[in-house]
Amino acid sequence: MDRFASIAVFVAAVEEGSLAAAGRRFDLSASMAGKYLSQLEAELNVRLLQRSTRSLSLTDAGRAYYVRCKHILEEFDDANREASDAQRLARGTLRVAAPVTFGELHLGDVVTRYLADHPHVDIDISLDDRYVDLQSDAIDVAIRIGRLPDSQLVARRLAPCRMVLCASADFLAREGTPTSPDDLQNTPRLAFSEAVTAGAWSLLDEDGRQHVIEGPLRLRANNMQMLSVAALAGMGVAYGPTFVFGEDIKAGRLVALLPRFKAPELAIHAVFSSARYVPSKVRHFIDYLAAAFGDEPVWDAF
Repeated sequence: MDRFASIAVFVAAVEEGSLAAAGRRFDLSASMAGKYLSQLEAELNVRLLQRSTRSLSLTDAGRAYYVRCKHILEEFDDANREASDAQRLARGTLRVAAPVTFGELHLGDVVTRYLADHPHVDIDISLDDRYVDLQSDAIDVAIRIGRLPDSQLVARRLAPCRMVLCASADFLAREGTPTSPDDLQNTPRLAFSEAVTAGAWSLLDEDGRQHVIEGPLRLRANNMQMLSVAALAGMGVAYGPTFVFGEDIKAGRLVALLPRFKAPELAIHAVFSSARYVPSKVRHFIDYLAAAFGDEPVWDAF
């Protein structure tokens, strides 16, 4: 008898609670399902199920074998679906969620390239700084920045999220250029209000010692682009991700401060619901994101 079919009957018997029900799953009689199971036990030389006229129960060996076989069958099903999916064009609606500023600044080019290459896929993208629930909001993939909470979601790292202190040249000419974190304690600061520690900025020196910058805030906003506008206008020192400020620093419109001090590095991830079977429209989109950003994203080239 086919070993793989015997394993499938065994797993079905455990899940259905009877050999008759397992047989019905595969259009077999109860006696034929029993023969598959008996043959499997004979080949393994071990009893997997204790059987009576009214119930089935796993032996210790059967319990361990069931876990392994269940995983094997799931992997086999996934392989079949992926192989079949690879022969089909990506199609349907792809629902994407991303933080507002990151999406506005960096997703447009990726999305348009993806649409051009996948004419049978439509994209529904939602930009929102709140953490969306992928299942209840019917989201296929979400881009998240920072430390990920423990969850059942699967994450793929897309790029680092490095933080930077910066200010305009006009502001520095007027207020002076800081050389240490202490110099910023009384300096007008521009802070992102949705950060975990919005008003307390943490930096590490070359010896790994932590320095915390606190004090009054000149501007507190829940939108990074508003902070960018204020920094460009000379309103104070801003602290935020290089994906927001990197282009202005590269162009000389802003000046990066305290280069010898480093902020804790975060990461940008794509998260999705399951690692077992990822539809081609989702898998291809995540590949586009990873290729567009990477370990040395363009916004860090300053």
